[in-house]
Parts: sequence; structure tokens; C-alpha cells
Amino acid sequence: MSKQLPPAEGAADSGDGDSGGALPTASAAAKRLLRPYGDTTGDGMVQLSFTLPMPHSKIVEGAAVQLANKMGMDPALVVHAKAMGPDFTFFVVYGRVNHLVDPSVVEVVERDYELLTPKEVNAAIKRALRRRMVVVGGCIGTDAHTVGIDAILNIKGFAGEKGLEYYRELKVVNLGAQVSVPQLVERAVEEKADAVLVSQVVTQRDAHLLNTREMSAAFREAFPPARRPLLVVGGPRFDETMAADLGVDRVFTRGTTPGEVASYLVHRVVTEKMSA
Repeated sequence: MSKQLPPAEGAADSGDGDSGGALPTASAAAKRLLRPYGDTTGDGMVQLSFTLPMPHSKIVEGAAVQLANKMGMDPALVVHAKAMGPDFTFFVVYGRVNHLVDPSVVEVVERDYELLTPKEVNAAIKRALRRRMVVVGGCIGTDAHTVGIDAILNIKGFAGEKGLEYYRELKVVNLGAQVSVPQLVERAVEEKADAVLVSQVVTQRDAHLLNTREMSAAFREAFPPARRPLLVVGGPRFDETMAADLGVDRVFTRGTTPGEVASYLVHRVVTEKMSA
């Protein structure tokens, strides 16, 4: 569910977009607009890092400042420059921006389900399904980064919470790394999966988005709508608001814990089954 954030409590503004450090205008104060903070409140200072495809030199440092200026940083100062091989240079630029942000128009995906304890998750599944809920997970495509999926599925878990393998009423099938979409679909069919969890860390050329769309299309082709497993993806570069566009039921981003995922599965699989 998408939701706009309320105006930040106590947020102060240092002026409008063109007034530098002037006193707040009436309209800006009413909206509680925010200016970035660097050294002192309201100074508009930000830090930016990027790489330019050019060997390190004074010329490319000047190009980095020019880029920062075009992005709205003025003045901009190169505080770090390091050669990345013979043909690239990595930069950290520090400078001032005049742009303001309005928290009242920010759209986020709010959690629309209750957080449950492992005991509550197990009880809800046992009561509603009268069997174990089956969860199949893995990293698809060429992605070999299993840290994310293991943090959610493996019993060792993440952030002080045990993974889904810890839950008595969950049967977890972790396929690991570099699973092809056909293999994932085949295993989901074989296991009669209630939910499929996919982690994507590799993002070059939007690989995570392409792989996710391929996966969702394959599941819709293989299953009738009423029998399709719940499709959940996660990774550091996903946008939570893109679930519908990607064809999945939920997108989880950085910092998601096993308990959040387990509670969501109960909310969608168990709660919806009971209300059907």
C-alpha cells in the first residue's frame, strides 16, 4: 500500500530554493520543507560519490566539479579522487545544494500487516492450513550472492531474528545461487509451494528487474491465478513501489528481517485463505 508521509515533526527550513541561508518564508514553514544538513543545520551541504571513465588527472578532477555543478552543487569541492585502474577515477565531492524536499508528498509502502512472533506465525499456519506452509527460495539468473536469501531463510537469521527454517510450521526449500527461472518454477510445482522468495543483488544493466519480470511471467504461465504461489522479491536496489510493475506480490528492500517476511506470508497466505 502506497502512502504519503506526514510532514516531519519539528522539521525546519532555511529558506526557499533560491534564497541561500535566508529566513524561512511563510509557505516553506507551513510545508515544513527540509534542506540537507552537513556541518551546520540548514547549510545544504551534501556528499556525492561517482566514477568517471577517464584516467586520474587534474583535468578529470575539473570534470568531476563540472558534473557536480550541473547536478546543482555550487560550490563543489573534490575531497577524494582515486584511480580505479588505468582508465577510471573514483570521486567523492562535497558541496552545497539549494534544493528543498517536502516530506508531505513522499510516497512509501507502509506495512499493512501485523508483526507476529514465531509462536503466533506457527499457530496461525497450523490453524488455517492444517499443514506446513511451503516456501521455496533462491537467487535467480547469474546472481551468486546468497547472503540476502540466507539471512531470511537460514535458521541463523538476521538482526537477532532466526530465519524461516526456525519456524516449525514452515517447510523451507533453499535452492541457493544461480537458479534458472525454469528450475525455480519446476521446483515450486514439485513442492506445491505456497510462496516463492527471490533475492537479487546483481543490478548491472537492471539485471534484477529483468530477471524478476521473467520470473513473474513464467509463474503466471505455469499456474492458474488461483493456484499461483505468492511471489516475493528482495534486494538492496529494489524500489518497494514497483511490485505491480514487476508482476510480484511484494518487494522487500534493505534491512528486512525474517520476522517481517514470515508475518507477511501469514497475512497473505493464511489470512486470505481464511477469508476466501
